[in-house]
Amino acid sequence: MSQGVGWIPDEIDISVPSMARIYDYMLGGAHNFPADRQFAEKAIVIDPTLPAVARACRATLGRMIPFLIESGVRQFIDCGSGIPTSSNVHQIAQNIDPSCRILYVDNDPIAVAHSELMLADNDRATMLRADLRDPAFVLSSPEAGSLLNLNEPVALLFSMILHWIPDAEGVYDMVRQYREAVPSDSHLAIFHAGTEVENKQADLDEALKNAPTHQVTLRTRDQLDELFGEFELVEPGLVSPADWRPRQPVVVSDEDDVSRMVFAGVGRKP
Repeated sequence: MSQGVGWIPDEIDISVPSMARIYDYMLGGAHNFPADRQFAEKAIVIDPTLPAVARACRATLGRMIPFLIESGVRQFIDCGSGIPTSSNVHQIAQNIDPSCRILYVDNDPIAVAHSELMLADNDRATMLRADLRDPAFVLSSPEAGSLLNLNEPVALLFSMILHWIPDAEGVYDMVRQYREAVPSDSHLAIFHAGTEVENKQADLDEALKNAPTHQVTLRTRDQLDELFGEFELVEPGLVSPADWRPRQPVVVSDEDDVSRMVFAGVGRKP
């Protein structure tokens, strides 16, 4: 194991920042290292809203999962799941219904290693090390085959991951393949950086300069509608995370840009 940290694979150099660990740091998680924290702090200086955006999305996911279970879903595929922090999908779902099954998918070795450790005693949740851009591989994997029944409704979760995939890499076709693989009454949840904030693309590009991944690709509301395809958006539609079925009235504040930076929505397959 790497540098004396028991859950990190030997081949990982923790002196190189990782987007999964950077996001973990912005959520207040503990599975990050000095290189990740230094990168995150530089990005936060340029765009101070980044941690608030991460927390808002995580809170909204915590409202979406109960809704999905109420809608009859007991299977989840979390694409680009990252490092498991508190209130992760399996924790929320299985606390409501222990029969829920969750397939996490990520290709970050540290996210995979820690997830495997965390899920070692959970026979209804597992981690698949795979590139989510290969739906055929993900959906035909032994992990998916042993855990999921694709003849029953599935919730496809893409939380803050699709904007890392540029149009040139076939993001629309990729999501379409996932949509086509699941039956009627399945759901699709997407969190995605949007274009509502003027000049936000330049701010994000600068904040994420030299990031260990692609630069973020902001998309318009129409482009995000295309990602949902034939899935019908449920109320309240494609909105800011804070506006997706809040448990209390949303308070408009000076940080309104935080809400408008990201779109969140859930669609249902007819």
